[in-house]
Amino acid sequence: MEKENKEEQTAKYRLHYFRRKDVPVLSEAELEAESDLIYRSLMKTQAIPSKTRKLWYPAVAAAAVLIVAGAYLFSYDSKTNIKPVTNSRVSKKQSNDIAPGIQTATLTLANGVKIALSEAANGKIAEQNGVSISKTVDGKLVYSFAGFNKEINTLSTVFNTLSTVKGQQYQVILPDGSKVWLNAASSITYPANFVNLKNRMVQLSGEAYFEVAKDKSHPFIVKTDRQQVEVLGTHFNVNSYGDEGATRTTLLEGSVKVLSDKGQKVLLPGQQSQLAENTLKVSSADVNETVAWKNGDFIFNNEAFGSILRQLSRWYNVEIIDNGDHSGLHLSGTISRSKNMSTVLKALEVTGKVKFKIEGKTVVVE
Repeated sequence: MEKENKEEQTAKYRLHYFRRKDVPVLSEAELEAESDLIYRSLMKTQAIPSKTRKLWYPAVAAAAVLIVAGAYLFSYDSKTNIKPVTNSRVSKKQSNDIAPGIQTATLTLANGVKIALSEAANGKIAEQNGVSISKTVDGKLVYSFAGFNKEINTLSTVFNTLSTVKGQQYQVILPDGSKVWLNAASSITYPANFVNLKNRMVQLSGEAYFEVAKDKSHPFIVKTDRQQVEVLGTHFNVNSYGDEGATRTTLLEGSVKVLSDKGQKVLLPGQQSQLAENTLKVSSADVNETVAWKNGDFIFNNEAFGSILRQLSRWYNVEIIDNGDHSGLHLSGTISRSKNMSTVLKALEVTGKVKFKIEGKTVVVE
């Protein structure tokens, strides 16, 4: 049994190691041939008793189908075996495919002027309160001091807003040097200049990852509709989508204080606070899963199917209609966000528990 467990762990490691994002798109026949080759290579061991196969080894067979496409997924539902799906309508409808989201956003200046960053030229795009606003070649919005201005200390505070819709994400470097990654369907409002402000306060809707520049004299505060997070300089993620059941704050480095009308908690690295209904609680977190979106992946760790659909809807800018009862379905796995939606849906179909049909910008779960 010990030997079998080691072989299982080796197979899992290899599946993770070979998950690549740069593999070319293959035909159905090529996928089948590659899958068979990989699976036979991984499973070149003695026969395993059937009782030990129930969850993982059927998942290996399903996962092998997807390695060459840069994705694998398997279910944690131990009541039923996972059956590979090779006859997928999703995979055959490439002409009706949906591309992943893109790096862009809309900047709204204090005077109400809106700038679509996908259309703006690289370089300086605006100047406010002694701060120059530029778009970099690699697609970032950067605030930097334009030069000494003796009148800067008398200027009133004005605010800018960076916002994304579904299918967009973007990064901004704030006037104090703090870095913010904004996820799809999100917005952040912040001062155009932090000079003379006691606190560095920003307003967030949706989800963002923060790397806050250290400044002990000026706390950095992230305010959402249900809580606020106070830090001096640290790395953390805040998920505050209105259609999610809880506001989640996950700490990667340093420390943060989470405050709400339900109380307050101080987080340590690797912890996550969840504010839901009438409670604010703290638990351990999978930080890799939490910031996977920023790093270009979906990582699902026993994730509720409904939550997965909401994430896909935001990133691919589609409406998803679930015609089945999947309230108890939880899935785990990793999929690159750079893949077209058909690849992601096929990964989900391989579990044998759901099927999808793409109809324009609508995805139907059958």
